Amino acid sequence: MKYIYLCLALVLMSGCASKTPKTAVAVLPQVESEKIEFIKGFSEISQDVSFYTHNIDKGYISSLDSYEKMYFQPWNINSMDISLQDAMWAYEAFNPSNSYGENLQPLDESFFNKIKENSNFDAYSSVNKRAITLKKLNIRAFPTDKPVLRDPDKAGEGFPFDYMQNSSISANKPIFVSHYSKDRAWAFVKSSFAYGWVKSRDIVYIEKKYTDIWQDAQQVFVTKDNEPLYAPKQNFLFKSTIGTMLPLINENDEKFHILSIANYKLKEPYYINSVLSKTNAHNGILKFNAKNINLIISELLHVNYGWGGLYNQRDCSSTLRDFFAPFGIWLPRNSYQQSKVGKVISLQNMSDEEKIVTIKQQAVPFETLLYKQGHIVLYIGTFNDKIIIFQNVWGVKTIKDGKEGRFIIGKTIFSTLQTGSNLSSFDKSASLLKNLKSMNIITF
Repeated sequence: MKYIYLCLALVLMSGCASKTPKTAVAVLPQVESEKIEFIKGFSEISQDVSFYTHNIDKGYISSLDSYEKMYFQPWNINSMDISLQDAMWAYEAFNPSNSYGENLQPLDESFFNKIKENSNFDAYSSVNKRAITLKKLNIRAFPTDKPVLRDPDKAGEGFPFDYMQNSSISANKPIFVSHYSKDRAWAFVKSSFAYGWVKSRDIVYIEKKYTDIWQDAQQVFVTKDNEPLYAPKQNFLFKSTIGTMLPLINENDEKFHILSIANYKLKEPYYINSVLSKTNAHNGILKFNAKNINLIISELLHVNYGWGGLYNQRDCSSTLRDFFAPFGIWLPRNSYQQSKVGKVISLQNMSDEEKIVTIKQQAVPFETLLYKQGHIVLYIGTFNDKIIIFQNVWGVKTIKDGKEGRFIIGKTIFSTLQTGSNLSSFDKSASLLKNLKSMNIITF
């Protein structure tokens, strides 16, 4: 076993499916009428993942080496490999003419001037240090907790779409630090999948010799969200997130002893022997079979929609990213980039009927993504001759008396490609099927 032995001056502080689907009862918010409508394409579809997986038993679909290479990439660079122009994208995209604050009023010029001054991009790529997150963090486009919204009077804008929220990153994940804001409250960092601002108090530096040890160790994959990890004497460290890898120290029949990190003082790492139940983690990557798919998706079905990972939730692309992680498949963070992984098959300039035929003939269940601009879903297979997908979705577009709206779903669901088509105000021009641009088999 490739356990991690910390003999280099590290101090460990001890201390089968039904024949007919179950009916899912959809309790959805009242939006346009006094009566809550039955949403076709979702409400009548089984929300039990085991209903769809009984024929899947593929063994391993990726290698740990390829996943680790991407996961640990921030620890294997010596300076920022993102251009300054790319790092500052948000400073060009947002201004007083298109941005609103938490009070739903337009932001003024002074807000942006102060943010830009504090961002200290004259110091870009001056720190250049390897670090790790101490807890789950938001990665922000500006060094601020304040939201930047688009016009809240428009459907699909305002809450919860804070455009400062690039992503979230779980505890004890590798990052690379570029520089600090002028007030030093924020650090501009690069992770394996996103870059932006995190609170500087919530990261700690690690020397290269120790990041090398961490990477060389046997890795335990977390398979359950929100399980607390502790230091000795039950001092709380952080909560688990699916897809995180932690170095294995040793194990017994019931538990993994893994290495975790907390903050000691002055950004010095504090190395801790933590415990994870084997019901919540796995030694190495998982086999792609019904049991393991059921395990991971059952966790993800508990998640509400959270734009960019806000409120410790997930959006469409982070849901799929975290689904594939325990199987050793690394996906980029946003939907457009994910749609380019593997074998890409264009669906453009096809009728709805042609798209359905193409998907049914070529898509591989649980291994194929379907993409439309701004949204991505997982192909599950067919039931009653209808294509079934798994998605984390905010809502269904509606139009009534010429005004665009949303019928809010706000969570992960199994559905068809025609979710909400029975709504009296359903916007047919915005249907998922009609707007699909491509499909891609990520294991190709």
